[in-house]
Amino acid sequence: MAVVLESLATLSVLVFVVTSMLAMGLSLTISQILEPLRNASLVAKALAANFVLVPIVAYVLVFVFPLSEGQSVGIILLATAAGAPFLPKLVEVAKGNIAFGVGLMVLLMVVTVAYVPLVLPLLLPGVQVNPLDIASSLIVLMLVPLAIGLVVKARYDGIAASVQPVMSQTSTVALVFLTVLMLVLNFDNLVSVIGTGVILALLVFVAISFGLGYVLGGPAADTKSVMGLGTGQRNISAALVVAAQNFQDPDVVTILLVGALVMLVVLMVAGGELGKRSKAPEDTGEVLGDRGDQKVVPE
Repeated sequence: MAVVLESLATLSVLVFVVTSMLAMGLSLTISQILEPLRNASLVAKALAANFVLVPIVAYVLVFVFPLSEGQSVGIILLATAAGAPFLPKLVEVAKGNIAFGVGLMVLLMVVTVAYVPLVLPLLLPGVQVNPLDIASSLIVLMLVPLAIGLVVKARYDGIAASVQPVMSQTSTVALVFLTVLMLVLNFDNLVSVIGTGVILALLVFVAISFGLGYVLGGPAADTKSVMGLGTGQRNISAALVVAAQNFQDPDVVTILLVGALVMLVVLMVAGGELGKRSKAPEDTGEVLGDRGDQKVVPE
């Protein structure tokens, strides 16, 4: 039964990532995705939050909480990997700027591929990371479906309009199945870390990461939510690739799996709360930067 559930969980991840990327591509244009990233100040803050501040937070937490060596390694792996495929769905729930969310996800994912092999050996001596192993899965599962959706949107707008709702609904259903399956499959892992400080450390890590991104997200509500969610949600896929290549300690993978569950639940709840307090932008391609003279969607 466990093998069947693991296969279903793997299938749910694949379906969720591919359909959500297709749905984003079918609803946006390349210019809408790139336009928010022309705000150099916002991009600089996003990079600083994800690749400087979050790793520092993780490094502090592993000294504050009584964690094993493997658990500490797991948190540091989470901190260095950004650009998660769940971000667009979280942004959708939060009614944030979807175009900025997709653009931020792609930016963080690309930087992660170059950043992790350079930084992890400094943080964790002895670790060797092949950037091609990280990049291959991210490109195939995320960038290719996104590109296909963008091409269809650009050339066959009518088809895109009819297919996009189906892809969006499919990704939502897959995410629900994935959440339930992760709870079932990781129940023993969750029980095993109760009383060890792991769950509390992960909750603090996610909360601080989200807070840093939210504060640095500028004055506009729908960019603050995107930055918060984008910084709080780490790239589990990239972290698992590194863990499988370099570590035999089961605590490393355990904390990554528990962390994936904690982030998913906490940030979905946070996204829902943000969504209740915000109105969806009428134009997802509208640039909502952090300069005072730019238009802010009223709440």
